[in-house]
Amino acid sequence: MTLLDNTGAAAPADTLVSDTTTQTFVKDVVEESKTRPVLVDFWAPWCGPCKQLTPVLEKVVKAAKGKVKLVKMNIDEHPAIPGQLGIQSIPAIIAFVNGQPIDGFMGALPESQIVEFLERVTKDRIGGEEKDQLKAADYALAAGDATGAAELYATILEQDATNIPAIAGLARCFVETGALDQAKQTLAMVPEAKRNDAAVAATRAALELAEQAQSVGPLGDLEAKVTANPADHQARFDYAVALNAAGQRAEATDHLMQIVKRDRKWNDDGARKQLVQFFEAWGATDEATVEGRRKLSSVLFS
Repeated sequence: MTLLDNTGAAAPADTLVSDTTTQTFVKDVVEESKTRPVLVDFWAPWCGPCKQLTPVLEKVVKAAKGKVKLVKMNIDEHPAIPGQLGIQSIPAIIAFVNGQPIDGFMGALPESQIVEFLERVTKDRIGGEEKDQLKAADYALAAGDATGAAELYATILEQDATNIPAIAGLARCFVETGALDQAKQTLAMVPEAKRNDAAVAATRAALELAEQAQSVGPLGDLEAKVTANPADHQARFDYAVALNAAGQRAEATDHLMQIVKRDRKWNDDGARKQLVQFFEAWGATDEATVEGRRKLSSVLFS
């Protein structure tokens, strides 16, 4: 079998750089990644940064001398798989190991950062199956596949019932799917000494927010209340909670920030405290957390 590269030239299927299709993705990427890491370059002919990134990727992959393979997918011709993976902008590079996506980046990075990425992906592959599974589960959860992530976390826990990141991850999956009682039961598996672990604390905060969201009422009704009376801080607060539950993090932050700006002391500094809980649940590196902390600091220390 031969594949076509981006210029239309035929290339042997066993080369370090090749193209794939929706039909051959499982063979070219999923199955191949069980023997060595595979980078998938999601690109399109109209994408300028893609044209900058791909040659650098090819150079770095070839320099790795077989430790990793590069497979390219034209998203215009094959949109199904990038859609399933939640690819919203290109270039997007996703690393597959042991049949699962474990890491990735977007945009045209410089060669030095691509080398660092490759080193991270290829390091300690032997004997690192559990670590790879955990990364794959985390990636699936971040991409919105809570069901798939839950299966991976459960597999890890079958081998090691004390794996704290996996327990926290499984509980987070239950939160995301609305199974809050199961989330509580899963968090109860965490030993007392590990209750303050960052992943556990973040999941616990997410669970509390999900329970809170159940009591504030429909999103549309809350929006109407805020529109009718912008000075109704409680309605705006509840609206922010509902927005967060709907995945609209930036909007939720903005509404709580309005309360902080207008009346910092309202409800015993309730809006700021709610923001802090949002940040804990979202994680320190989440874009909404980073931006939210910046906005909050600019108000508190201005």
